[in-house]
Amino acid sequence: MPGSLRVLSGEELIQAYEPPEGSAKLFCSRCGGALWSRPRDNPEALFVRLGAFDADPGIRPSYRQFVAYAAPWEPIPDDGLERFPERRG
Repeated sequence: MPGSLRVLSGEELIQAYEPPEGSAKLFCSRCGGALWSRPRDNPEALFVRLGAFDADPGIRPSYRQFVAYAAPWEPIPDDGLERFPERRG
């Protein structure tokens, strides 16, 4: 939902990498931490990286995507969530 993300401090540190193909990736220019991505075809949408939160955001995932690329040393939990080998269609 547009307007549902507010940056409370450090906005001047946010930089974007915009590859020729794919989504813009926004990150902290000080520490390199991934913050969110913004799809080229829908710039109103933001996909916030959970590592950007300091505390539990109070939401749970509704599906798992890109499971074809999961690290073999970190098993995907058997949590009943729908899985997609690539991006959810």
